Amino acid sequence: MKARTRTPLVDQLSFAGKKILVTGAASGIGRAICTRFDEAGATLVMVDSDARGLQATLASLTGAGHDLQVVDLEHKADIDALWTRLGTGSVPDVLVNNAGIYPMRDFLDVDEAYLRRTLDINLNATFWMCQNFIARRGSRGGVIVNTSSVEAILPFKDDMVHYSISKAGVLALTRSLARDYGGKGFRTNVVIPGAITTPGTQALVRNAILRLSFKLAKTGYAFQQRLANRRWGYPDDVAKVVLFLSSDLASYVQGAALPVDGGFLSS
Repeated sequence: MKARTRTPLVDQLSFAGKKILVTGAASGIGRAICTRFDEAGATLVMVDSDARGLQATLASLTGAGHDLQVVDLEHKADIDALWTRLGTGSVPDVLVNNAGIYPMRDFLDVDEAYLRRTLDINLNATFWMCQNFIARRGSRGGVIVNTSSVEAILPFKDDMVHYSISKAGVLALTRSLARDYGGKGFRTNVVIPGAITTPGTQALVRNAILRLSFKLAKTGYAFQQRLANRRWGYPDDVAKVVLFLSSDLASYVQGAALPVDGGFLSS
């Protein structure tokens, strides 16, 4: 086997000259991911349905040349139109599928439209984004990092069946793509966040307090007790792992499902 040239560590973490597409870039984990890639010298394509949030993310970055794309990922036609706008000559080197929704509803009350929307945004959008990315990158290969959830592996909260299956599908998609396209120059991995402080999770806490929801508060307490780190994570905790998986430091990491959960799944 031919020995590989040793690349300096700083170069393996640099994304200068690389283009990164991040979905769900308007807030929370997505914004933190954009911040880290911007710091590493990347040019970003930031995708979200929240135009104002995208502008706020852009204002927080120091680099230049970033692209904002307002897209409703619920619809395949809008996803295909995004890739058409990007064109064949401007295909990102790395795709980060971070966008998702976290809706709660009793299983018996979930109707067809509610389930379809959850699957379309959390799972199907990831599928169509990956398909477009691989088709357009072709023989050049590339890197995909998807986002699942601890709920896909260990369902913990009530009223989340629809969410759990959408995120379990992301795990299966990631591993299947790693198997099918690993030999064609694509690296595909998935992060599994849990207990991350975001605007969405903070809203859940506020609602539990305002509604005096004992069940929700009890679930939150039990969740907290499972955290080996004894604290909730920050969006940047996930962003740094995404950066690692996207970098040459992870050149031999393929089809991995990497928890970023403060020890929740191992407790």
